[in-house]
Amino acid sequence: MYEFYFALETILGEVRIRSVWILIGLGLTWFTCYWFSEELIFLLAKPFLTLSLDSYFVCTQLTEAFSTYVATSSIACSYFVFPLISYQIWCFLIPSCYGEQRRKYNRFFYLSGFCFSLFLFLTLSWVVPNVWYFLYFVGATSTNSLMIKLQPKIYDYIMLTVRILFISSVCSQVPVIVICLLELRGLSVETFTNNRRFLMVFSLLTAALSTPPDIWCQIVACFLISLIIELTIFVALIVQVREEAGRVGGSIDKKEE
Repeated sequence: MYEFYFALETILGEVRIRSVWILIGLGLTWFTCYWFSEELIFLLAKPFLTLSLDSYFVCTQLTEAFSTYVATSSIACSYFVFPLISYQIWCFLIPSCYGEQRRKYNRFFYLSGFCFSLFLFLTLSWVVPNVWYFLYFVGATSTNSLMIKLQPKIYDYIMLTVRILFISSVCSQVPVIVICLLELRGLSVETFTNNRRFLMVFSLLTAALSTPPDIWCQIVACFLISLIIELTIFVALIVQVREEAGRVGGSIDKKEE
């Protein structure tokens, strides 16, 4: 009984230490993001400002600018603190793992960070500028009889950009989850290919629960998640076929010897 209470106190103490580090990092990061919120807004608004010489934003409410600063700071803080939270969880769980499990979890941890960084970079550098290029020029008129000019509200612009980034972040972790299930032998490639209807339900639920309550965001997220799952299954199937071919070739060589 004493050993049980000692282990429980040790676990609770470790949880308190990790929680304190997360709270300290969260507070410092939020205040830093709020201090540089104007620079962060400029980075998010740069794709729209580069479309034409007279592109600018408007505010229609008295507190809209302040709300934009607070929302941008909170969202940027969540992205910056995510690696710290992941690291603290990793430090809490990894001591209880054996050598092989530790190497496997480290590989998943690095893969998750790589996919997250890659999708975030591609979204900011390619997806967001093309989305705003389409939205800006789709309203352009070819005659002078009707003039349509896009002047978005700064808060609406930031929220739409954040929705795109959030969908990209969710989609970046889908291949990690699929690879994790395949690597841990929880599910096989045949199971995924024979139960595609359940994968579609999974995509719908993930898009509905992890994206803002907007029908177009949920449709786009569902499509992207389904596409990434299919690509991951296709790559896993190729790897499985090559591994089986290698095992068959090795057994034939041994028989010939």
